[in-house]
Amino acid sequence: MSELLDDGPFFHGTKAKLSPGDLLTAGYSSNYRPEVIMNHIYFTAIIDGAGLAAQVAALDGTPHVYEVEPTGDFEDDPNVTDKKFPGNPTRSYRSTEPLKVIREVDGWPRMSPDELKTWRDKLAALLDDDSAEIIN
Repeated sequence: MSELLDDGPFFHGTKAKLSPGDLLTAGYSSNYRPEVIMNHIYFTAIIDGAGLAAQVAALDGTPHVYEVEPTGDFEDDPNVTDKKFPGNPTRSYRSTEPLKVIREVDGWPRMSPDELKTWRDKLAALLDDDSAEIIN
């Protein structure tokens, strides 16, 4: 990496139960388009964004937010920064290299049931939209 994009801390939201030292890797189905196997692992420097991802993740189970550390180079997430928020105010990133779990984060903000339903409805609409693509 030629320049540091952000110095964190960084967070990843999921419904997977993980432990410190575990590595998160690319190669799993997208939470937003399950038929797509992801070439990157995604993370953010904003805990609320990780919480959102944890709550809408496709897996069954309890949402978790983890502090993570990139083990290699990373880049701005083009699915967010190029399409929706130029300049990356969401501080969203992705990497082809693993993320190391540092710790589970407690006390992150959760959405209300109505907010969660709104997000799930938006994601369901994306699944029905053949023009909605993931830059993989």
